[in-house]
Amino acid sequence: MTTQDRFTLIRPDLDRLEAKLRDVSDVTYPPLATVITQLVSAGGKRLRPAVALLVNQMYPADAERALSLAAAVEMLHTASLVHDDFIDEAALRRGHPTVNAVWSPIATVRAGDYMFGRAASYVAETENPEVVRLFADTLQVIVAGELRQLFNRAETLPTRDDYYARIYGKTAALFALAAQAAAALGDAPAESVGRLRDYGYHFGMAFQVMDDILDFTADEKTLGKPVGGDLREGIVTLPVLIYAEQTPDAPALRRLWEYRADGVNRLAAADEVVAAVRDSAAIEAARAEARAMAARAEAALAALPAAPARDILADLAATAVSRQD
Repeated sequence: MTTQDRFTLIRPDLDRLEAKLRDVSDVTYPPLATVITQLVSAGGKRLRPAVALLVNQMYPADAERALSLAAAVEMLHTASLVHDDFIDEAALRRGHPTVNAVWSPIATVRAGDYMFGRAASYVAETENPEVVRLFADTLQVIVAGELRQLFNRAETLPTRDDYYARIYGKTAALFALAAQAAAALGDAPAESVGRLRDYGYHFGMAFQVMDDILDFTADEKTLGKPVGGDLREGIVTLPVLIYAEQTPDAPALRRLWEYRADGVNRLAAADEVVAAVRDSAAIEAARAEARAMAARAEAALAALPAAPARDILADLAATAVSRQD
């Protein structure tokens, strides 16, 4: 079953979401409207808003307010990608040129800021103070995560706790928001809101670990960016941490630190580490950790009332760690 097949239950809602995201009639500066349209149209699985819409199936809220929450979640994600690409100096995203590949650095940052504001406008449409508070808290976590990534490049090997904190800000916080805020919007019992927040957190953590694995195992066409791109940009992820634990004296790792200030040699050393990690047991160990995270996401749902949407949420977590893109 494909991701889109799983979303049959919420297909009408996703179609309405797409129309809402693509409506730039209120954007008065044409180049900015064009950028938003291109970013929204570039693809993506819409997993984060889908989580919100599926939770809304379990705990229904006003349809327009639920749609506004889903749009806020997706626009917040899109805005964070613009800033991520700027920080990483990435030229490609999903096989398409990034904003910073076309616009100046300051213009790219301002475009991302505008989309953060647009996401806030959507969440205000929910007219729910608790949902707005959760959104504001998540925005702070995301921006703090961007700063963490900006300042904590691979001058030293990070700890696992450093890594987990980074991917929480990068990915899991937004999945947690999607699930928790939708439950709050639908007046779910407090215990259910907490369980859905846990589901989103563990799902998001598993999803990002799998992304970090694919950065080593997938090909450039599948990734839409260079293989090993994170490490080449100085970002150390779980496969590298596990490889370092398994082979602490690996020459490739030593060269990576030695050449961290030497551009050409640093990239060559990073490529050497990528090749070593691909051929090591670290990949399977990282997969095992992702599977454990996904299992915790499924367990968080187990005590909730049986419903088709609950089963789809569980299936999304289970399949997140077996995907190839």
